[in-house]
Amino acid sequence: MRIERDGNGDFILDPAELAQRFGLAPQDFRRQQEQGLVKSTVEKGEGEDAGTSRLSLRIGNRIWRAVLDGDDRVIREELNIARGAPVRRDGKA
Repeated sequence: MRIERDGNGDFILDPAELAQRFGLAPQDFRRQQEQGLVKSTVEKGEGEDAGTSRLSLRIGNRIWRAVLDGDDRVIREELNIARGAPVRRDGKA
């Protein structure tokens, strides 16, 4: 995946490639973006991870994460399914 930075240092990712990662058609990914359903975070590595960044995008219960090296190259990526909290059957919250 190609990742660039804009003039403010923000990450720019190709929406078509992201759609593919999520198993969506590009137009479906764009529609979800427009509806505010694509959430993203950026974390800077600390300690032994200093110099790296972790990008996370979430759509519903699917979370795509990529770890970038100091030159913004992807060194690892994964797609996970978030699981909800277990349901208690004793009626207690």
